[in-house]
Amino acid sequence: MAPGITTNEVAYMPPSTNSEAPSLYSGRNEKELQENTKKFLANYGTKFSNDVVVGSKGLYVYTASGHRVLDWTSGQMSCLLGHGHSEIVKTIADHAASLDHLFSGMVSPPVISLGERLCNLLPPGLDKAFFLSTGGESNEAAIKMAKVYTGKFEVVGLGASWHGMTAQALGTQYHFGRKGQGPLLPGMMMLPAPNAYRSIFRRLDGSYDWEAELEYGWQMIDMQSCGSLAACIVECIQSSAGMHVLPPGYLAALKKQCEKRGMLLIVDEAQTGVGRCGDIMAIAHEDVVPDILTLSKTLGNGLPLSAVVTSAEIDRVCMERDYCFYTTHVNDPLPAAVGDKVLEIVVRDGLVEHSRAMGKVLHDGLHRLKEKHGCIGDVRGRGLMAGVEIVEDCVTKAPAIDLGREIGDRAYALGLWANLSSHKSFGGTFRIAPPITIREEELREGLEILERAFESTPGTLPLR
Repeated sequence: MAPGITTNEVAYMPPSTNSEAPSLYSGRNEKELQENTKKFLANYGTKFSNDVVVGSKGLYVYTASGHRVLDWTSGQMSCLLGHGHSEIVKTIADHAASLDHLFSGMVSPPVISLGERLCNLLPPGLDKAFFLSTGGESNEAAIKMAKVYTGKFEVVGLGASWHGMTAQALGTQYHFGRKGQGPLLPGMMMLPAPNAYRSIFRRLDGSYDWEAELEYGWQMIDMQSCGSLAACIVECIQSSAGMHVLPPGYLAALKKQCEKRGMLLIVDEAQTGVGRCGDIMAIAHEDVVPDILTLSKTLGNGLPLSAVVTSAEIDRVCMERDYCFYTTHVNDPLPAAVGDKVLEIVVRDGLVEHSRAMGKVLHDGLHRLKEKHGCIGDVRGRGLMAGVEIVEDCVTKAPAIDLGREIGDRAYALGLWANLSSHKSFGGTFRIAPPITIREEELREGLEILERAFESTPGTLPLR
């Protein structure tokens, strides 16, 4: 039995992987690659790292300079089973050779199988699915579906949310990306971001009063609304906000508020879905069934694949009202086959239970780190999703963005990538989400590197 897993949990033992750097681009001149990056690649909103990644395998990425780095963000929070998983590789190769892409009005066995497997994993009321490419695309489709079904147009999102770069998804996104393009879509409104660490809504004992905050938020929405509220979209863990978990009971309360106003509830499980948080879907933790569920990232293990899942009744009404989200790559066979294989592996290998067990190891280690360093203001998350917020002072909670960057850079130099917080909007928070195939020894390796990074970075405020 694997260390740290009790007798009533499934012990996941991944196949051994070659720790040597993959050779696909090994030997490329790093300086030339960096020069060509500057010369030919356009900006899309982020600065490129100096290192050029030439390979990935398992839980590691490899740079042109020969640096091996433990990947604690699963790429862009997407490689749920790790890089280069042998069964995923075979599925891609088989379908690239024999069933890759079709006319969008055609259907194929992998799409049918993925729809069946996914809907059977979800509670009744999430009965029918179709498949797209990105999370933004699936949220766009879900919002349009809600508008067509309800006949209304106003959409509510949460502060600090991230839902994508397409027009309607961006309209409900309040973390970043709204500026510089003129008016966004009309009818988009915002509830306060549920932030237990920083919210000003407090009870007399100082605890977070999310009920009062949520009630206040809906009062503001009702005053703004012109009477055409169609939907509310929410993440169960606000990753881009800094890994803030919805308080227990929040999602159920949100659904009641939506039902009261004749709105649909859309849950975006781009990062939380498919076992990441210790449940097959994060909605299972609160036993809440949304009207529409969207998936992306984790479903495709790094390939562009997303899903929109809804009830048979909503699907029926939308079909009668000529709902259309017809794209070039809707229900493509190759990515669908990968998604089907991902779900098969997650269930077959007990990876939901494994994620829950490894999540305990991760969070215990991060809380021990917090006990040693006064610059860690908060540790939060669930399962194999964790946020570590870096502050200048634990009393004032003033963000220490530069210090967080320095710790992240030091960890990277020591061999751990655990930081997507380089932009000021992330507030100096480490966002950790390793592949759910991670073994306990790999978790402890990363925790040890992170501890060394804190200990060797000036200003981390060791506790006395």
